[in-house]
Parts: sequence; C-alpha cells; structure tokens
Amino acid sequence: MKTYKYPSKNSWVEILRRPYFENTSLEKNVEVILKEVKERGDEAVRDFTERFDKVSINEFLVEAALINKAEKEIDQSLKEAIALAKKNIETFHKAQYIEVPKTTTSKGVSCWQKLVAIEKVGLYVPGGTAPLLSTVLMLAVPAIVAGCKEIILCSPPDKEGKIDPAILYTAKLCGIEKIYSIGGAQAIGAMAYGTASVPKVYKIFGPGNQYVTMAKQLVSKEGTAIDMPAGPSEVLAIADDTSDPVFVAADLLAQAEHGVDSQAVLVACTENILNQVMEELPRQLEKLPRKEIATEALKNSLAILVKDMEEAIAISNEYAPEHLIIGTDNAEQYLDQIINAGSVFVGHYATEPSGDYASGTNHTLPTNGFAKAFSGVSLDSFIKKITFQYISAEGIQNIGPAIEKMAAAEKLDAHKNAVTVRLRKLRVTGY
Repeated sequence: MKTYKYPSKNSWVEILRRPYFENTSLEKNVEVILKEVKERGDEAVRDFTERFDKVSINEFLVEAALINKAEKEIDQSLKEAIALAKKNIETFHKAQYIEVPKTTTSKGVSCWQKLVAIEKVGLYVPGGTAPLLSTVLMLAVPAIVAGCKEIILCSPPDKEGKIDPAILYTAKLCGIEKIYSIGGAQAIGAMAYGTASVPKVYKIFGPGNQYVTMAKQLVSKEGTAIDMPAGPSEVLAIADDTSDPVFVAADLLAQAEHGVDSQAVLVACTENILNQVMEELPRQLEKLPRKEIATEALKNSLAILVKDMEEAIAISNEYAPEHLIIGTDNAEQYLDQIINAGSVFVGHYATEPSGDYASGTNHTLPTNGFAKAFSGVSLDSFIKKITFQYISAEGIQNIGPAIEKMAAAEKLDAHKNAVTVRLRKLRVTGY
C-alpha cells in the first residue's frame, strides 16, 4: 500500500485518484460483441459463449429439472444462511415502499404520485471464480417486492455449460423462473436487444467484469436503462486508537480479494493504529486462498495518516467510497458529517461483508466516486414514480393567470392559449 502522512488538502484529489486502466481497446471490442448480438441474436451469443466460456450451449434457458436438482446439492446450513439473508433484505426493502399522499397545492388543484414497478428487468449475476449468490438476493428480492412482472437472470456457465447450484437455488427461492446460461458482454446485449431465446428488458442490473461494465454503459446510450455507473469495488476504513487492528486489516483484505483492480483505503487518525494495521496485513494475507489477487489489489491501495477524525471524514467525503467503515468508539457521533458514500458500516462489528450478505442493505453500490451523485440499488431502482394532477374549474382560475404570464415570458404562446381558452369559457359560462 502507498502510504501518505499528513497530506495537505490541495493534494487530496491527486492522492485519491482511482487507478487508471486503459479501456479504449476494451470499448471497441465490446462494441463489436454488442453489434453482433444485435444483428445475429442467439447465433452470436452461442459463438461468443464458445469463444469466451469455452463451452457450446444450444439452449440458454436453464431447465426446471436442473434448477430443482440444484436444491438437493445445497447444504442445509447454507440454505438456512440464505434464508436469513433473504428475510433481512426483504424486511429492509419492504420498508422503503412509501407512497406520496394526495396533496392540495392550491384550492382546486390536487397532485399525487403513483408507484409503478418496471415491467421487465434483467439481472446479471457473476459466476466464475466467485459465484455471487448474494447478488441474486440483492437484485431479485427488491425486484419481487417492487412487483416487476418479468424478471430474467443471466449468469455465465462453467466449462460444462452449467450455472453454480447455489445461484440456481437462490434464484428459485426468490421466485425467479427464467434463468439463462449466458455471461459477459453477450449477456448484456441479449437482455438489451432481445433474441429468440432471451426477452428484451427495460432495465439491467448487476455487477460484472470490465466487459460487462462497459457493455452496460454502451447499451444505456441506446435506451436500455442500467442500475448505475460502476467500476472496480472499493472500501475506505477509518481507524483510530480505539480500533482493533485485526478487524481493520481483515476489512481491507475482504475488499482486496474481490479483484486485482479493487482498492482498499486506510485512513488512520494516529500513527500507532497505522503501524499496527500495516503489521497485521501481511499476517492475514499469507493465509488467504486468493492471496495473489489481494496482493495485486493492495498495490493500488492507500494508507493515509491524518491529524483527527474530522479530517478523516473530510478525506472520505472527497473520495466518496463505495463502502465506508468507521470502526471506532463513538462512531455514531460523526455520521451527520458523512455526505458522500455508497453504504456506511458503523462501529467495531459492522464489517463490510455484513452488507454484502445478510444485514439487509443492498450491496449493489456506486463506485469510482459516483457516490457523490448516485445512490445504491434500492426498491426505488425497480420502481417508476408517475405524477398525477386533478384541476377543477376553480383550480384553473386560481393558477391560470400565473401560467399565462410565465408562458408569455417564455414566448410559448400555445402554452398560454391552452389556459386562456379555458379561462375564457369559464367567464362566458359565468362560473
């Protein structure tokens, strides 16, 4: 990890700059994949699946028999863990369903909102070295709670053309019936454009590698909505002398093992805790099965020594982390100062994996500084809010003159006239 001690404020932006990974060739490659899928549909998806996943698949839709078989392959203790996580995620997301009551803005003018689920959504769940069954929960549960009518799920196949049983089981538990053995940019293209096998959706959710991320960004330019801009996963942990260095090091490594492009940032309020964490990191790193991945990620990571907690929070707000951990005594007293973060973990025992799996919050979060302007996935991500207004004769008389004046000021005479003809009729009828 690169270490900075008491950096001046005017150097923060440069220090906190995310690692840059050249993507010009990546964008061109993904454009080719999407173009082929758009033009050739299933045939192109098969070709790319064979090229990238090294497996030939005739039918992408996973048969019900295979989904049912997966249930028998899952250990009972894992089933219980998934059930606990599902319950907590449902509880938290159901609590987010809030309708705006009908409001009278002027006499005779009523306005209200109606919450409507997005009809067709596509969920992308990474597989490969880390089959993310937790992502199934984070996307499927709010989609079901919102009431989306058509929910499809794509996940990359293994060398035998199969999806990890834990992903299949979790999807079934959530009520997802249409599961497709498709991964990568070709999966995003199939959901965005539709093929003979895969229905076209209105919005695509889910994390993925650089190809998936780029594909989502490109299809969003053509009219398919996506959950949010995303990049490599990241965490910022704030620590002081009340922090447990073992906990802090574990949190940093939990993020680093995601991928070589992940970033872990330690902001230490004392040199003592900085040194303790730096000494603990290699001890834990040595025992990790994904040691090589975490080691590469730590090369892109930072340790920053600051003078106090207020400066630590200020640096965090500048960085706008996907995950922010405040593993200190009295962490709650600083929460009002946090303005830029995807999800915040408060106290010694709130580790980032708790949000990844079972606390109830959603783990699909803005990265790469987008937490300055974007929220993570929530129930709202799967819902449209349609506004309504009812205006009576009395109502148009109350607000009509103001509308006429504003429309005239904008030189939009037809806008003004739409009000004028109504007011004129009311005067004629003697209302």
